[in-house]
Amino acid sequence: MKKVLIAGAAGAMGQKAVELVNSLPDVQLTAVLAPHLVAAQAAQYHLDATVKVYHQLADIENGVADVWIDFTLPDAVYENVKFAIQHGMRPIVGTTGLTDDQEEELVQLSDQQHLGGLIAPNFGMSAVLLMKFAKEAAVYFPDVEIIEMHHADKKDAPSGTALSTAKLIDQVREEHETSPDEQESLPGSRGGDYHGIKIHAVRLPGYIAHEQVLFGGAGEALTIRQDSFDRQSFMSGVKVALEKIDQLDHLVIGLENIL
Repeated sequence: MKKVLIAGAAGAMGQKAVELVNSLPDVQLTAVLAPHLVAAQAAQYHLDATVKVYHQLADIENGVADVWIDFTLPDAVYENVKFAIQHGMRPIVGTTGLTDDQEEELVQLSDQQHLGGLIAPNFGMSAVLLMKFAKEAAVYFPDVEIIEMHHADKKDAPSGTALSTAKLIDQVREEHETSPDEQESLPGSRGGDYHGIKIHAVRLPGYIAHEQVLFGGAGEALTIRQDSFDRQSFMSGVKVALEKIDQLDHLVIGLENIL
C-alpha cells in the first residue's frame, strides 16, 4: 500500500488528486500539506479522520508518506520538492514555475538520494501529445508561435506547458531570432521570446487550460491545439505516475518520458 501526501490539497487540482487517491485500492492518503485548512474543514475537503493535516513543511513527520504529490504554487514548489526528496518521498509534481536551474538541482538531489520521481508541466494526455507533435512539425515548419490560454487565477506566465513546448521545438529547429526591424508600438505586444519563439499568455475567466502552436510556411500554415475543459482530465496522467513511480530511479522531467 503506497502512502501519499498531497501538498496543496485544498486547491482545485489538489482536490482532484484527493479524489483520485481515495478511489485507488492500492494507495492510501495519509497526509496533506494545506497551510490554511483547519481541522473542522477536513470532511469538506474529503479528508477522513486518519489523514494528518500539516500547515508548514517543518511540521511534517518522517515516514508519514512514500509519495509526495504537489499541486501548490510556483513560489513554494521548489522548497516542497526539495524537502520531499530529502525526506525519502518520491515526488509527483504538477506545479509549474520551476526554473531550469532549480529542476537541475532537484534532479541531482534525486540522484544522490537514489530516489525516483516525476515533474510534469502537464498531466493531460492531449497536452503531452501536442508537445510531441509540435516537436515533430518544427523540423518541417521552423517558423512558429505559441498561444496559451488559462484561467484568471493562474499565477505564472507563460504556462509550464507552453515553455516546455518551446524548449522541445528549440531542440530540432535551426536558430531563429526576432527580426531586428520589428517594432512594437505597444511594448510586449509580440509576447515573450524563448530563443526566437514567441509565446503569448492569455488569462481569462471561463478558461481552464488550452494551447495552440501555430506554424507558418510558404503558402500554408499548420495549427495544433489542445483544450482541457475539466481538471479531471489531468488525473489520468497522475494515475499513470502513481502506478510507475516505484520503477523510476531518478527524477524524470515530462510525463511523456514514462508513458
